[in-house]
Amino acid sequence: MKNTNWTLYTCSGVCALIMLDTNVVAVSLPSIARSLNASFVDVEWVVSAYMLAFASFLLPAGSIADRLGRRKVMLYGLAVFALASLLCGLAWTPFVLNVARAVKGLGAALLLTSALAVIGHTFHAEKERARAWSVWGAAMGVAMTVAPLLGGLVTSAINWRWIFYLNLPVVAILMWLVGRHVDESKDASNASFDPLGALLFSAGLFCIIWGLIDASVAGWSSHATMLRFAAGAALLAVFVLVERRQRAPMVDLSLFGRRVFVGAVLGMFGYAIAAQVMMTFLPLYLQNAFGFSAVLAGCAMLPFAVAMVVLSRLAPRAMRVLDDRGILVTGLLIVAVGNVATALAAASLQYGWVAAGMLVTGAGAGLLNGTTQKAILACIPRERTGMGSGISTTTRFVGIVLAVGALGAVLAMRTAASFEKLAWLHGLKASPEMIGRIVAGNATDAFGQLPPALQAVAQEAARHAFIDGFASVLYLAGGLAAVVAALVFVLARPVKTVEKQLEKV
Repeated sequence: MKNTNWTLYTCSGVCALIMLDTNVVAVSLPSIARSLNASFVDVEWVVSAYMLAFASFLLPAGSIADRLGRRKVMLYGLAVFALASLLCGLAWTPFVLNVARAVKGLGAALLLTSALAVIGHTFHAEKERARAWSVWGAAMGVAMTVAPLLGGLVTSAINWRWIFYLNLPVVAILMWLVGRHVDESKDASNASFDPLGALLFSAGLFCIIWGLIDASVAGWSSHATMLRFAAGAALLAVFVLVERRQRAPMVDLSLFGRRVFVGAVLGMFGYAIAAQVMMTFLPLYLQNAFGFSAVLAGCAMLPFAVAMVVLSRLAPRAMRVLDDRGILVTGLLIVAVGNVATALAAASLQYGWVAAGMLVTGAGAGLLNGTTQKAILACIPRERTGMGSGISTTTRFVGIVLAVGALGAVLAMRTAASFEKLAWLHGLKASPEMIGRIVAGNATDAFGQLPPALQAVAQEAARHAFIDGFASVLYLAGGLAAVVAALVFVLARPVKTVEKQLEKV
């Protein structure tokens, strides 16, 4: 039997690597856009290709980990992650980069579900489970803190490709630690892999994300956009029908008949769409609005990240006063207030006020980070922790990828509308391609064909237009967080209360 502390630290480190890689890219997006001559749609896919493959494969990855062995699958995931990181660093076009990011997402799905399943399987007493998820949440928070700084420093000092190359030695160390400190474990019920369910879920989610990201170019009411949404909805509906008929389904859909479980899942979803997604949009705002370099933008995000780390560590103390539902509702309401405060401060171009808003949002995110995971896995039988971690992390990253697509579309549309108003006063015309490059932080190429006298005017108009778009995104995210908080309050009633009601029935 391995030392359980080292098991926890190793698995937390594996999860932190994924969070680090997810967020280290965000601060480098403008540099990637300039280097590869990419539009905002291309830049969105740098994030979304990874997240989409990740989210789509999490559920089957959980079943694979349960069946083949969590330690073995964790090692396979690390190997795929390393190879994909190498290809990302070598990418010569946006398409190659996005394909490599998608492959990395598949490896990360194998990695994360197996690591979370090991934690859930190893720590099952209430006190030690709370401590384990607190340590895990702190590790994730530290990764989020370091990611913008590391991404900005590496991008500024060397170039963006090295944010991927640096994964290679880290993966080598983690593989050694997994081999030394993680015991093998499997699902005693011998859960089966469901390739049809995995294909339907992945294809359905892909169609919806494709529609969201390309809607700003193709148009929301266009036949292409409507067809993608309809195809996605149809595929997901078929997925539900297939899973209901499976003897050993990839997802136990009966869990969604439990109010507590649905409330916990909604809490994770709200956390992802209103708090975690800001790690993608904040670096764009800081570089577009303030003209910060990548490294300065990384430093400027510290209020969000530090508050998240601190509150992650304080969450166990909050559990002495509040149950999981209370912490989820409180955290979501704090995130809602933080997003609205940041939106109000965004137009002032006073970094101090923006930092204060980020601090509040980060505090709410810190309360939610470990609690969301704990609340979901508390509803799952111990022997199905692979499936449970798959559902939990799928919810988190589906939320992020949907928010990147939907809020990214709002950002592009509001920026376009504001820029067109400002540009019209100076006789400028804005094309969708120009707007895409403005939002991606590639304004130099966007205005390269304009007369020199108009370039400065266009760049100033673009800056104010982006700020307006970013504020709209924050208002929407804040409203969504408040709505989800209300739903969690209604649905996620204490387990004892629900059990008593069931006994009466």
